[in-house]
Amino acid sequence: MSLSGKIAAVTGAAQGIGKAIALRLAREGADIILLDVKQETVEQAAKEVEALGRRAIALTADISNRDAFQATLKDAADQLGGLDIMVNNAGICQVKPILDVTPEEVEKIFRINVQGVIWGIQASAKIFQASGKKGKIINACSIAGHEGFPLLGIYSSTKFAVRALTQSAAKELASSGITVNSYCPGIVGTDMWVEIDKRMSEITGADIGATYKKYVEGIALGRVETADDVAGFVAFLSGKDSDYITELPRVLWRQNDPRGKKDS
Repeated sequence: MSLSGKIAAVTGAAQGIGKAIALRLAREGADIILLDVKQETVEQAAKEVEALGRRAIALTADISNRDAFQATLKDAADQLGGLDIMVNNAGICQVKPILDVTPEEVEKIFRINVQGVIWGIQASAKIFQASGKKGKIINACSIAGHEGFPLLGIYSSTKFAVRALTQSAAKELASSGITVNSYCPGIVGTDMWVEIDKRMSEITGADIGATYKKYVEGIALGRVETADDVAGFVAFLSGKDSDYITELPRVLWRQNDPRGKKDS
């Protein structure tokens, strides 16, 4: 696989899965636009991309602010000479009983996890269409976008929404040669899951690490998924071998189902 000559944008690229994706795409030959709200850490991630011999632009961007986000992405694409791949990775989690969530909490997570994806789809598709490129849009979904989990109800609902957006955008943009897919990881060993485990402990009274351990024990492959595992799949969706794949929001890591069930 080679992404030589390609330019990719990754949101939430400062750490975790987003950073792993940015670095993997750079290793495959792509130049990278890294976007995140964390200025210092996204700049450090960009330096790691440059150390791989690729061009990188690090930008602070609030993906929930449509106009500012889209202007930032367009300016960065103009600087690097275009855009070929858009990875709408940024998102936040919420661990809380449905009966306790507030309007402000619901508004915030939908603004980032759902609206942020919509604005990313809009911005990148317009850049692709203006340049006549058959671009690729790849969205961050989740196993929680296929099944609602207790204490993750609002988060799950945002990821169900991402599934619908992926499927709808794939059908709308196919005539422009733009593919739209998503990746749906399960339990990934990142800081987000450290926070999820902590919040689960506070709500349920379980020991720190107990919820994480319970979910990991149900993984068929016997280990937790890594950010690099996710990045490998995103690299495939970014490359030529996936040119005839679109509208893909499947759970490709069903072994992460805490009940240990396999995909049917």
